[in-house]
Amino acid sequence: MKKIFYLLMIISLVSCCKEKKIGTNEEKKNSIIVDSNNINVSILIDLSDRIDPETNPNPTMEYYQRDTEYIKAIERGFLNHIKSKKIITYDDQMQVFFNPEPSDPKMNDFTKDLKVSFNRDIPRSYFDSVEKKYAELPLNIYQSAIKDKSFVGSDIWEFFKNKISDYCIKDDHRNILFILTDGYMYHDDSKFSEKSKTSYLTPNLIRSQKLTASDYKTVIEKNEYGFVKANDNLKNLEVIVLGINPKKGNPFEEGVIKEYWENWFKEMKIKKYQIKSADLPSNLEPIILKIISGN
Repeated sequence: MKKIFYLLMIISLVSCCKEKKIGTNEEKKNSIIVDSNNINVSILIDLSDRIDPETNPNPTMEYYQRDTEYIKAIERGFLNHIKSKKIITYDDQMQVFFNPEPSDPKMNDFTKDLKVSFNRDIPRSYFDSVEKKYAELPLNIYQSAIKDKSFVGSDIWEFFKNKISDYCIKDDHRNILFILTDGYMYHDDSKFSEKSKTSYLTPNLIRSQKLTASDYKTVIEKNEYGFVKANDNLKNLEVIVLGINPKKGNPFEEGVIKEYWENWFKEMKIKKYQIKSADLPSNLEPIILKIISGN
């Protein structure tokens, strides 16, 4: 009887230790403090045929040129933020992504050069090198994609499903993701549907769902249209979509696109987001700078 009693005591003690260890790990996970003064900025570029000046020309300013200016504005906002800090507090980074990767092998070198990190040991000259990279390399990326003519689309859904947590989120930073896209989402490798929701959005889909009248929000809600949820919890991420460019012919197309994206973000628990049309960079730059500054 005593042996049984001692055995039960040992089992109880081991269980308590395990529970305490688990509790400690949970406490550690929940004790991570986000320092909003340290930012982690990511840029996801949609290199589909939306950037092709032959397929989608714009006499005022081509869309790929708008994108490169948006990226320069993001870079300026990023550097302005760092310059406002004390050197000892430098712990910030910025990077560029595509999904999938273009066929040009130079793209890997471009993205490697565009991944920049600041810490307390960074020399002052590093600011100039970052400015130079972001003034030249983004244009090289777009020119290469346009010249290649192999517009592979942009698998934004798959990026959110499988890559965003690893690539764009640092637990103790303020994480900001800029997505440069026309708002449509499509890639052969991720094209599927679950009931009335889809992993893609195209002009043909919008027409087939009869989202061509002012009651489009009611129709979307009634039929539960939208993107299939790609992630469960992205509360530590801010998302800014730049470049929404609806096809002509449906005056409510832009509203439908924005409704899809907003509902998708809410489902994934993204609390802070903005969705902007493909406006001239001079109009969007103040907005971009304000977002990064946090004001």
